[in-house]
Amino acid sequence: MKPLLINGIWKETASGIPNINPSDTTDTIDVYSQAGVNETNQAILAAATAFSEWSHTSPQVRHDILSRVAREIFSRKEEIGELLSREEGKILSEGIAETTRAAQIFSFFAGEALRISGEKLASIRPGVEVDITREPVGVVGIITPWNFPIAIPAWKIAPALCYGNTVVMKPAELVPGCSWVIAEALQRAGVPAGVFNLVYGPGSIVGQAMLDNPSVDAITFTGSQATGKRVAESCVKHMRKMQLEMGGKNPLVVLDDADLDVAVDCAINGAFYSTGQRCTASSRLIVTEGIHDRFVEACVEHMNGLNVGHALHKDTQIGPVVDEVQLDQDMRYIDIAHKEGGNLRSGGDVISAATSGFFLRPTLITDTTPMMTINREEVFGPVASVIRARNYEEALDVSNDHEFGLSAGICTQSLKYASHFKRNSQAGMIMVNLPTAGVDYHVPFGGTKKSSYGSREQGSYAIEFFTQVKTSYTAP
Repeated sequence: MKPLLINGIWKETASGIPNINPSDTTDTIDVYSQAGVNETNQAILAAATAFSEWSHTSPQVRHDILSRVAREIFSRKEEIGELLSREEGKILSEGIAETTRAAQIFSFFAGEALRISGEKLASIRPGVEVDITREPVGVVGIITPWNFPIAIPAWKIAPALCYGNTVVMKPAELVPGCSWVIAEALQRAGVPAGVFNLVYGPGSIVGQAMLDNPSVDAITFTGSQATGKRVAESCVKHMRKMQLEMGGKNPLVVLDDADLDVAVDCAINGAFYSTGQRCTASSRLIVTEGIHDRFVEACVEHMNGLNVGHALHKDTQIGPVVDEVQLDQDMRYIDIAHKEGGNLRSGGDVISAATSGFFLRPTLITDTTPMMTINREEVFGPVASVIRARNYEEALDVSNDHEFGLSAGICTQSLKYASHFKRNSQAGMIMVNLPTAGVDYHVPFGGTKKSSYGSREQGSYAIEFFTQVKTSYTAP
């Protein structure tokens, strides 16, 4: 059984969480020790104790550790990518690509450790000097989801350590393996005891213990809106810093003048790759009348050729849904859409395969209206709906008429409409002739409205959450 990591010591517990392959439920990858309240509080105490020394380490020390982690992950990308695909269900090429991205993130923040800057300003008082510096926040609690089991942990762990914080991390129960790999790499890279701690277990126990403990100075969370609200309430109670990413219902607008092949590629990639289990997935396809029918037919033709199957098989293009609970949720939303008047144009059925996995054929539902359930709630699976719009203006209004605002895209050959959409789309990330899913690691990630709360993640903007500003005055 794989152990927890608390204060630099690998620790097994009495109970464990099996890591099941969604492509083949007879394949148990490993069993991971499950923490309780006591183990979680021990991890928090270890992080709080280690903070004083770690926060004052040389930037070179932090750079070197993060660089070593980056090199190890990259050198093992095929091995780790296969583990990722086994435990989450992404096809192997996507698993390797995500692992590579995690290595790039650690490498980026290794460099950032050497670029932490400040300011020196003239005071309005003669002879007085003003220094503005950044300091680490303290103990950072990290709670991550299952859909990106190595990239999301990387883009939270790397900046936290880069800027001198200590960490207690709780990954999603469905994907413990990739986080364990990161913990192992950090240990080999020389992270001091207590600086990084890893605890597994359900959110109701481990996550709640993190929220209840006043020694946690900041929480960075990615997950559902409902859980995000509970995290926010706890953080306000303890007056701690918080960073929340809570999903999206992302629109892809397709205008009459769009290149049809480009638009279809954007829709298929954004809606169905990674089994549609991306918070930036294109779940609402808003298509103007002049291209609507041709676009739908081209999408259906493309979808019918997609190969759904075991994530590790070389000819698979779409892997399984992550587990039975998620599959049941996907099927429930498909049924609701049909009952509310949607037309099931492609997919929507569970596929029988040689292995016992959770295989759902990518699903396209047409003839939907903006207020249907399928267009209001996040499905988080290979399911997309089509909304017909009269023109660009209506398409923009429909795309903005939602409580979420993470990512939005437009397919058009018009500079006028592309520019207007970038200025007026109410989302944190805008894509022009690109899938709504797919972002770079060195630029900010985050949304507007109820998709996100707090500072942006990734890139140099991560410093806003993982540090706090200090202003110092010096008299002669």
